[in-house]
Amino acid sequence: MNILSFFIIVPLLMLAGLWASRSVNQVRGVMVTGASLLLALSVYLTIDYIGLRQAGAMEEMLFTDSISWYAPLHICYSIGVDGISVAMLLLSAIIVFTGTFASWKLQPLTKEYFLWFTLLSLGVFGFFISTDLFTMFMFYEVALIPMYLLIGIWGSGRKEYAAMKLTLMLMGGSAFLLIGILGIFYGAGGETMNLLEIAKLHIPDTMQHLFFPLIFLGFGVLGALFPFHTWSPDGHASAPTAVSMLHAGVLMKLGGYGCFRVAMYLMPEGAAMWGDVFLVLTTISVVYGAFSAVVQTDLKYINAYSSVSHCGLVLFALLMMTRTSCTGAILQMLSHGLMTALFFALIGMIYGRTHTRDVRLMGGLMKIMPFLAVGYVIAGLANLGLPGLSGFVAEMTVFVGSFQNNDTFHRVCTLIATTSIVITAVYILRVVGKILYGKVLNPDHLKLTDATWDERVAVIFLIACVAGLGLAPFWISNLISNSVEPIITQLIQ
Repeated sequence: MNILSFFIIVPLLMLAGLWASRSVNQVRGVMVTGASLLLALSVYLTIDYIGLRQAGAMEEMLFTDSISWYAPLHICYSIGVDGISVAMLLLSAIIVFTGTFASWKLQPLTKEYFLWFTLLSLGVFGFFISTDLFTMFMFYEVALIPMYLLIGIWGSGRKEYAAMKLTLMLMGGSAFLLIGILGIFYGAGGETMNLLEIAKLHIPDTMQHLFFPLIFLGFGVLGALFPFHTWSPDGHASAPTAVSMLHAGVLMKLGGYGCFRVAMYLMPEGAAMWGDVFLVLTTISVVYGAFSAVVQTDLKYINAYSSVSHCGLVLFALLMMTRTSCTGAILQMLSHGLMTALFFALIGMIYGRTHTRDVRLMGGLMKIMPFLAVGYVIAGLANLGLPGLSGFVAEMTVFVGSFQNNDTFHRVCTLIATTSIVITAVYILRVVGKILYGKVLNPDHLKLTDATWDERVAVIFLIACVAGLGLAPFWISNLISNSVEPIITQLIQ
């Protein structure tokens, strides 16, 4: 059996195991076993993929397979991965693994929560291995639907409003996607839904000009494209910890991945026509998200608007359409996924103790819970791009690649986007100074405890990944860069 199919089979077995579980300990056992197996699978796939490439495998995608589902519309269960997909699968497995430990003591309805969490994970894994447009869209919807219940039932604050807003906006984007996918299918001759086969055909320019903005907007809504980003801060702020981790760490990456893999790869003429329009919107996203984070007082809203800025940087880099900038965009997906998952995990752990996320009501936490405080400092330093951590590698690659465009318009956009680095430093250092140092503002906080063993597992694992990507980025950069090349070649022909 194709190794990629195990990324579908394992979550399905986890769902069956969770359904059969009769106690919280059994639920935890199923989740840890399944998440560990998915992580091991992703590591094995990465090593195997690199080995095949070094041995001379030249195909655009490896581990490909196809089984017909619905012949009249040429819908197939088509799977395959390149370096970008492998990196996204590895990221997804890391977030699912750490999210399991971050939710270790979640109450109530623990079993039901993990059932929906696993279904969300199933959609994410299925999306990244799919090479059939319809199958990809199906897994995309599977990943979105559980968000409503996960936020609406287990969330906090205005959770019903946030869940409904998120669902309506993302489903609106899905409507654009479905129209765009059908446009690509019939524009390519109506004979195949396979991405690799469609890329070899020529969709008429007029159809590319019509359907490119629909696909880019459909995926861009999930990638927090301005002005369709407003669901993201509310969704993040209301979601439970592990859902915020998976949502910001992985789910939002479906947007950037889809824009690059589907919209830009299959419709290069559409990208050439509409690229500058969307580049302006993404530049606004980068700066607007950073400025919005500065004025927030809720820890989750600060990180949510930071995610708007960093995910905007992903789309910004893709639209620059150079090999270096697109490599930087994928690195930014990985970096943001890891560091924002770390942030949300730590915020959830701090909130679980202090019962507040208001930075004005916290102080002196460094002496009360030093482990969590140090973890928060490291996450903040990664976010603002400190050398040696993942944020620096990703952002430098993005900006260097973007500045390779010689025209004034692209360079001005690049200069504007780089201001986000300074703005990010402002809100990160401000929050660190307010909540971790100074005097303790609430005497009850002196009775609080530091991280438990399950929380330490999640935090240490994520910190190791953030530092690992920052200190040894070349293997993953080469993995990504080689897979970016065919798409860039398609764009500049």
